[in-house]
Amino acid sequence: MKGIILAGGLGTRLRPLTDITNKHLLPIYDKPMIFYPIQTLVNAGIEDIMIVCGGNNAGDFLRLLGNGSIFGLKHLNYAYQQGQGGIAEAVGLAEHFAGGDKVVIMLGDNIIEKNIKNAAEQFEKQESGARILLKEVENPREYGIAELDGDKIRNIEEKPKNPRTSYAVIGVYMYDNKVFDIVKSLKPSQRGELEITDVNNAYINMGEMKYDFLEGYWADAGESIEALLEANNFVKKYGANKID
Repeated sequence: MKGIILAGGLGTRLRPLTDITNKHLLPIYDKPMIFYPIQTLVNAGIEDIMIVCGGNNAGDFLRLLGNGSIFGLKHLNYAYQQGQGGIAEAVGLAEHFAGGDKVVIMLGDNIIEKNIKNAAEQFEKQESGARILLKEVENPREYGIAELDGDKIRNIEEKPKNPRTSYAVIGVYMYDNKVFDIVKSLKPSQRGELEITDVNNAYINMGEMKYDFLEGYWADAGESIEALLEANNFVKKYGANKID
């Protein structure tokens, strides 16, 4: 399997901090934010990673991360996303990098307390399809929310006005190589972007979506200044990316 970290976007919700840098380069306690998703993938046994970045500060990722040797990576690759075409568009940029392999994708502003090792191992055993991670949240109107039917997901609704559950889809997505054909088939949403929720629902409609619940703390640190502060305070007190 190969890993993809999505670190594009303009980070408008974190202005004025992001007026001078990419949000994924902002600190979470004693490390740049981008370090945490990289370590999450490394802890899951992934040694070949691509960073999809964008904006005016894309070159800073190369200066900071280099060839990934500080994480023990075999390869660290880079791709550039022009504009704001959405998460799914960014995924499509990694097709050549994936080279037919399965991919584990993580949003660059997601901070987790523990790890995704078990879910990644289960996904590697799947013959085909996709796997996502869910986390119960207090404000389900702010996320993509999964409607469950036993061990299956019936549907995912993006920022529902009347949520049917409180299980949010966090920013970790595991796909087989069909994901790139799915991305090519998508049409832009009302906000002009290719939506990752549409990708997930495509797998659900094919009957090829599995899920796990994420244990421990999870933060979408790019959601707001308050979320960024909360993630900093949590990592300072409890740490992140624990193996056990």
